[in-house]
Amino acid sequence: MTEQTTDPRPFLYTDKDKSRNYLENLSKACDYRSPYRRDIDRLIHATCFRRLQGKTQLYPGFESDFFRNRLTHSIEVASIARAIATKLNDQDKFLEGRPIDLDIVEFAGLAHDLGHPPFGHQGEYELDSLMREHGGYEGNAQTLRLLSKIEKKGFSDGDSYNGIEGQDERHGLNITYRGLASILKYDLLTPEQRPRTEFWESGEQKGKKIKPVKGYYWFDEDLVQKIKTATGGNEPGKRYKSLECQIMDVADDISYSTYDLEDGLKAGFYTLQDVVFPKKKILQAISDEIELELPDGKIFKPSPEKVGEILQNMFTEFLFQNFQETQIRSIDDAFKYLNSQYSIISDYSHNGYQRNFLTSTLVNRFIEGVKLIPEEKFPTQSKVILTDNILGEVEVLKKFTYISQVLSSRLKIAEFRGREIVKEIFETLDKPGGCELLPDDFRNMYESPSADKKRIICDFVAGMTDRYAIEFYARLKSENAETIFKPL
Repeated sequence: MTEQTTDPRPFLYTDKDKSRNYLENLSKACDYRSPYRRDIDRLIHATCFRRLQGKTQLYPGFESDFFRNRLTHSIEVASIARAIATKLNDQDKFLEGRPIDLDIVEFAGLAHDLGHPPFGHQGEYELDSLMREHGGYEGNAQTLRLLSKIEKKGFSDGDSYNGIEGQDERHGLNITYRGLASILKYDLLTPEQRPRTEFWESGEQKGKKIKPVKGYYWFDEDLVQKIKTATGGNEPGKRYKSLECQIMDVADDISYSTYDLEDGLKAGFYTLQDVVFPKKKILQAISDEIELELPDGKIFKPSPEKVGEILQNMFTEFLFQNFQETQIRSIDDAFKYLNSQYSIISDYSHNGYQRNFLTSTLVNRFIEGVKLIPEEKFPTQSKVILTDNILGEVEVLKKFTYISQVLSSRLKIAEFRGREIVKEIFETLDKPGGCELLPDDFRNMYESPSADKKRIICDFVAGMTDRYAIEFYARLKSENAETIFKPL
C-alpha cells in the first residue's frame, strides 16, 4: 500500500471563503448544497434578479421580445463564464487537483449586472449626477450594496427591518465572501463627495458626460476589507480581482461583442458588409476609443487602418465561404458570385440560423483565446486574460457595436427620455413631502432618524425596471395615470 502525500501547493479555496458577513443557523436539510450553490439559489429567487428582465440591455424592452434584456444577458454571461472555467480546469496543469469552482463563476455571471438602474447606462449617469455630492452612483458598487444590504433575505434579531428603531440592519442575501469577491470588478473606493460641476479631475471637456467612478461605495469599505481578508485579496501593492471575477469579466466582454452584434443585425442597424467595410468615421471613432494595457506592459491602440484590418480578418470566413478565384472567368461568373455574396450578407441579417452560426462561431473562437497566467504563491490572484490577437478582436467588435448602435439618433431619443424620467422621479421624491410617495418599506426607512435620505431615494429609483419607472412617471405627470389600486 502506497503512502498518500499531501499536495504542498496553496489551495484555491479555504474555509474562510465560505464564511459570510453574518452567522446563520442553517437547517441540516441544506447540507446537500455547497455554500456557493446556496448563493446561486438565493440570487435566482431574489427580487433584484427577476427585475433584470425589465431592464434595458441595448434596446428598450418594449420594442421586441427577441432582443436581449439584462436578465438574458446575465444568463448568457454565466454560461460563457462557466465554459471558460471548465476549459481552464480541463486544459491548464496549474489547476490540476485544485479546480476553479464552477458555482462561484456562474454566480458571478448571473449577479454582475444587478446594480444597473432603469434605462441602462443613461440611468446610471443621471443617478450619479444627482448623487455626486452624496457618494455617487455606479452599477458595480450598487451590485455589492444589493447583495449585502438591500435585498430582503435577513436582518438582525431585535431590530426592525424597516429601520424604525433607527438602525438599518438588513443583511441582503448574506452571500459568502468568495461570492461577493466574484463581483468586485474594481478595487477602488469611490469618493464620498465630488463637486457638482461640469469639470472633474479626469480633465473631461466641458459639455461631455462625467462618467461614474467605478469602484465600491465609501460606506462599504469595511465590508470590502472583510471580503479581501477572507479570500486572500490583501496582497500588498496589488489591486484585488478574484480569479472568478476575472473570468466573469472576460465572459461579459465576449457576450457584449458577439450578442450585441447579433441584435444589431436583427434590428437592421447594419449588415455584415457594414461590419467588414465600415465608414472611415466609424473606424476613426473605434481607434479613438481603444487604449488597453496588455499583460507585457505594451499598449494596444490600433490605428483606423488596423481596426479595419481586424474586422476584415475576423469575418473573412463568413463572407467568402465558397469563394474560389478560378471560378470567376467571365462577367456572368462575376455577377453570379456577387449575387451569391449578397445572399450570404442578407442571410446574416434575416436568417436566424446564420446569425446563430455567426455568434456561436465567434464565442467559441474567443473562448479558445482565454488563457491563465498562474500565480503560484497567491493562486487566487492568478490572471485570466485573452491572448493579444483575440483581445484586439473582442475590443474592436465591442466598440463597433457600441458606436454603430448606442450612438445612433434612433437610440439617443430613447436615452434622453430615460434620463429625464429618472431625474424627474428622483427630484420629486427628494422635495419636501416627497417621501409620502414612496412604498411603505422605503418610506419607513426614509423616516428613521439616522436615514441617509438621498441614498434611500436612489436605491428605490435604481431598483425600478424601465416599465415601472415609466408608469411611476406617468402617475406624477400624465393626465391618464394608472389606477390607485395598482400597488407601488
